[in-house]
Amino acid sequence: MTSSIKTFGIAAVCIAAFYVLNAMMSSTGFFGVGIDDYQARLFAFIGINIILATSLNLINGFTGQFSIGHAGFMAVGAYASAFFTVTYGKAIEGSFGFLGETVASSLVLLIAIVIGAIVAALMGLIVGIPSLRLKGDYLAIVTLGFAEIIRIVILNIDAVGGATGYQVSGYANFLWIGIFALITVVVIRNIVRSDMGRALISIREDELAAEAMGVNTTRYKVTSFAIGSAFAGVAGVLFAHYNKFLSTNDFQFIKSFEIIIMIVIGGMGSMTGAILGAIIVTLLPELLRQLPDIQIGSTVFKFADLRLVIFALILIMTMILRPQGILGTSELGGFLKRFRRADKSTGGLS
Repeated sequence: MTSSIKTFGIAAVCIAAFYVLNAMMSSTGFFGVGIDDYQARLFAFIGINIILATSLNLINGFTGQFSIGHAGFMAVGAYASAFFTVTYGKAIEGSFGFLGETVASSLVLLIAIVIGAIVAALMGLIVGIPSLRLKGDYLAIVTLGFAEIIRIVILNIDAVGGATGYQVSGYANFLWIGIFALITVVVIRNIVRSDMGRALISIREDELAAEAMGVNTTRYKVTSFAIGSAFAGVAGVLFAHYNKFLSTNDFQFIKSFEIIIMIVIGGMGSMTGAILGAIIVTLLPELLRQLPDIQIGSTVFKFADLRLVIFALILIMTMILRPQGILGTSELGGFLKRFRRADKSTGGLS
């Protein structure tokens, strides 16, 4: 009971913080305090990347399957929901207009999120059932191929803009992104801590041993893949309706690699590691844009122009010094508890 109250309290505080941040992103700000559009977009993309990283972590980090096609499921959710809102969004808003504009538009977004999640989950099942019998590099190749097939198919569908891109209504804002990032983290955390989570981890550690102990490995792997795909679809829906424009260039294989970098750098098999990785990979390239020019003699070194090279070097150094990721398979809470115990054992002296 105490744990439930604590969880509800944390969720309420998070939603209140999302509401304040969202208000600060408006033209009037929150009690006159606002943040600019650039910072607002960074916050929004951090939220979307947290959904992507934690959902892929369920597949790669906790189940031990190496999928590199997450951008494909994101694209499926984005385009399916965008086609729905562009085609039927205004009509639905009109039907529920008596509830007020905000409630009507929120209903449209919620329906779009359900559609995006279901379509992405179905695609996850279609890909997962035959391909999850493969392992390692073969599974990676299949998922990467799937993502590229999806992108090329969408590129040739004129009904969703084809190569020219697709204009989408802006139903999503930071409040919705924050709420669904929180839902994603809570749902996946509960899955990992359930019997299903223990089965997934046993598959990751030793699939043959798990199967010998009676774990239906195929069923659990496919279920994990479908759940991860569904949340990738949710991230796609929020991206489409926040960005207000979709292009297939947003879902190239480089996007899938970016999501993998998030969970690898944070620590595969760690919830807080995936969140930390999403924040680092979103913010670090933008912080490197602020690097100053340095003049040595007559030569001016523009380090900001070399930000991608510096970013890659930082990632390489991180992997050399900490190959298991910043948090490994541990959670941030575990580190804090160990730190408190160590602090008590030394009597708080340093």
